[in-house]
Amino acid sequence: MESCRRTLCSLSLLCVLLDIQLDGVLGATHVEIEHHLEMGRKLLAAGQLAEALSHYHSAVEGDSKNYLTYYKRAAVFLAMGKSKSALPDLTKAILLKPDFLAGNTQEAREDFEAVLQRSPDHEEARDQLMKANELEELQEEAHATYHQGDYSASITVLERVIEISPWDPDSRELRAECYIRMGDPQKAIQDLTPTTKLRNDNRGAYLKLSMLHYSLGDHHESLNHIRECLRLDQDDKECFTHYKQVKKLSKQLDSAEELIEQYRFQEAISKYETAMKTEPSIPLYTNLAKERICFCLVKLNSALDAIDVCSEAHQRDPRNANVLRDRAEAFILNQEYEKAVEDYIEAKEFDSEGERIDLKEGLEGDYYKILGVGRSANKQEVIKAYRKLAQQWHPDNFQSETDKKEAEKKFIDIASAKEVLIDPEMRQKFDAGEDPLDPESQQGGGGGGGHGWPHHFNPFDSGGSFHFKFQHN
Repeated sequence: MESCRRTLCSLSLLCVLLDIQLDGVLGATHVEIEHHLEMGRKLLAAGQLAEALSHYHSAVEGDSKNYLTYYKRAAVFLAMGKSKSALPDLTKAILLKPDFLAGNTQEAREDFEAVLQRSPDHEEARDQLMKANELEELQEEAHATYHQGDYSASITVLERVIEISPWDPDSRELRAECYIRMGDPQKAIQDLTPTTKLRNDNRGAYLKLSMLHYSLGDHHESLNHIRECLRLDQDDKECFTHYKQVKKLSKQLDSAEELIEQYRFQEAISKYETAMKTEPSIPLYTNLAKERICFCLVKLNSALDAIDVCSEAHQRDPRNANVLRDRAEAFILNQEYEKAVEDYIEAKEFDSEGERIDLKEGLEGDYYKILGVGRSANKQEVIKAYRKLAQQWHPDNFQSETDKKEAEKKFIDIASAKEVLIDPEMRQKFDAGEDPLDPESQQGGGGGGGHGWPHHFNPFDSGGSFHFKFQHN
């Protein structure tokens, strides 16, 4: 309670002593800065954060030596949920005035009384003293609901506490703990981040931040935070123990990716297998390892092993488009083309970056002519012609983007032609003058609709890095 009230009184005092702190600023600049700070305060209170931030930007530009301008701008950044943007301003405020968060409640009250002696009608000073009492009551309520296990209620109370005292580390740490228990680590990180600057030695916050990032699979950010803890005290046992684990895993994962970049796929697989043993308890790391091992096995042309590992990776992370694309390549290696198409379709559902193209543009023509076979060609002859042309027009054979795009269209035409001509029902429709791959040309006919490249689907135009490979007799 004492820390909470001390912080509130200290920061409030800074605001009401604003005129004193700006005495060193020359005439017009003093008036302008005072105007920006006052407008910023009013807009912040009204919830107009972007407008308030604009005025505080102007205040900082007008007086870069005044810690209050940085402090107030940091408060707006924090209100906007931009804790990383707030930290540099808070750090600057501390550098300009290292003791601006120091002091105790009694000293703060004496300072407020001194202000009131100079200006008996100073309403803000009186208001802030009243808020100190309100803050203490709210803090007690927040702790009570927390200990009762009602974390949602505690968060609601703490929102009011932090609104009054945005830089109180105790309240932010308590709310972060509530978020953790409610399964929202990202919001916990947002609350904990500024607390690392609000205490002279907050190793606990650095450790918790590192552990949160680690649990989310962000091992690089985890390593950064745990190093900050050790900078404060290199002998901190908890931080050092966690540091060794994070560093070991991070090094293994980075090394595995470097091996992939060097096309040393078998070594990369071994490295990822080691990483899974290093951290077996957090599923995100196992998911990542399985995904990348799947990728490596495809690159090694190990079709059956790749299908097995990719299938396991897909089961662990069903919405992972990269896994689906890699398994599609493995199916192609194993000549299971329909399964490959199904995986590409499913990957497309989870890929927000990919742009669909209209296949109708590439399908204007005769499927028999596309493959160069006669209308009496049997299934084996169709497949033989398909394999020859697919190898010739595979996009990986071309270097320039223009040639690749043209090859993609050709390749899709070839694959579509093969799917139509080896399916008796689809072939019959085509022979009757109907394109079975164009829904607009069908009058309610449904047979064979699940085969071939679907309308608006292009497995190449997905932003991914997959590549087709073919086996030839």
